[in-house]
Amino acid sequence: MQSIFKTVGIVGTGAMGRGIAQMAAQAGSQVLLFDVQPDAAMAAMQALQSTWQTLQAKGKLNDDQLATFVARLSVADSVAELAPCDLVVEAVVERLDVKQRLFAELEDIVSPTAVLATNTSSLSVTSIAAALKRPGQLAGYHFFNPVPLMRVVEVIAGLKTSAAVCMQLTDYTRQFGHTPVSAQDTPGFIVNHAGRGYGTEALRVAGERVADFATIDRILKDQMGFRLGPFELMDLTALDVSHPVMESIYRQYYDEPRYRPSVITAQRLAGGVVGKKVGEGFYKYEGGLVQMPAEPAVPVVADMPPVWVSPKAARRAELYQLLKNLGASIETGAAPSSMALILVAPLGLDVTTLAAVERLDATRTMGIDMMLDDAATKRRVLATNPATRPDMRNAAHALFARDGKSVSVIRDSGGFVTQRVAATIVNIAADMCQQGICTPADLDVAVTLGLGYPMGPLAMGDRIGPTNVLEVLFNMQTVYGDTRYRPSPWLRRRGALGLSLTHEEG
Repeated sequence: MQSIFKTVGIVGTGAMGRGIAQMAAQAGSQVLLFDVQPDAAMAAMQALQSTWQTLQAKGKLNDDQLATFVARLSVADSVAELAPCDLVVEAVVERLDVKQRLFAELEDIVSPTAVLATNTSSLSVTSIAAALKRPGQLAGYHFFNPVPLMRVVEVIAGLKTSAAVCMQLTDYTRQFGHTPVSAQDTPGFIVNHAGRGYGTEALRVAGERVADFATIDRILKDQMGFRLGPFELMDLTALDVSHPVMESIYRQYYDEPRYRPSVITAQRLAGGVVGKKVGEGFYKYEGGLVQMPAEPAVPVVADMPPVWVSPKAARRAELYQLLKNLGASIETGAAPSSMALILVAPLGLDVTTLAAVERLDATRTMGIDMMLDDAATKRRVLATNPATRPDMRNAAHALFARDGKSVSVIRDSGGFVTQRVAATIVNIAADMCQQGICTPADLDVAVTLGLGYPMGPLAMGDRIGPTNVLEVLFNMQTVYGDTRYRPSPWLRRRGALGLSLTHEEG
């Protein structure tokens, strides 16, 4: 196979550098490994040889492939030995001054046509290239760890990056079987930017004591299909990694409220309770296994009250059918009887507000999240208000668990857990499209592959319905009086025209 880049230099041979080197060698390039740490490059080469031998033992490589890949690796003892490279990728420490010095040195060593690429995840590509004589030859080339398994690569154009350089990197990415996505040079690029909503909004929910960590994780996994809840994910990545990223993107966007970090993670980071790797984070770990608290038991209710549904409930017809399937005694009068359990199904509003506006007896009023089709979820979520009686809370919990489906009961808030988190994710993605950071297609592909979401943020918005997302955001902005829920103009226009969020504009 003829590689786009004949000789590739890798500077920095930690886990990320080794992964990039593996892909480059497998794509047909001769690879030179360099690291300032003594013997690190040699250790990386030996580790890669071991990796390929393991793949051969599993039948994923034959003898010829193994020999060919091993022959393509060599160690450079100095930066000067990278002179023959037509691509150099750095994977060194995330410090602007270090990267700037490295590329200034490389620029004087390699050919004027050689491509220089930074694997930075958080620094400005434009800033890294600012002191170079040929800034057009430098681009961002952001891989995800582990590189061989995370099959998306962000190709980032700095302010002066040549379009031809980005095209070369894009084609090279495809050559080793990964998916390239194109991004403008903005804080967080695509994946780390689009991923802000999941953790930050979940932290706000927890900070308001709407629900505990485990309940929030269960709700988002069972209602939206996330593989890990936000607190499980933060435990896995560790707060000493994820919290600084939260702070960095927030500051780089000049304290934009949508990206505001949480005191919860700041305090836990200060206390060393950073996640799975230390045995304790949002959860405790024993032998590497999470110790998840048990779910509350379903209450036993002998005498179930009749149920009355607000005329303004979301998916009212579907809610009636669900109640019928569960064997509830349904009241259909204009007002509830004095014995009835009262159900509201808001989008973005809190149960308290609806009880007051609709002049309902708050002591008997509960909310249910009907943003999504009940048949498409594995969990139902109910919400109390501050006045809800315990007997009504228990009756609602028992009723909606009758068919064996999991039920979570949370405290009142503007928007249920899924509504708040999903609407925030969609809104941030819409704002990225508004800024022209990337195309809608690249955004959804990057997030699906880079973060493992069940679908891209824009596809998520289409599943919920753009008008429903807008209603949640408008109502949450009213409840909280906070601009962090201000709908993106891009989202508002799409919603007004009834367009799919994944539709590419002409």
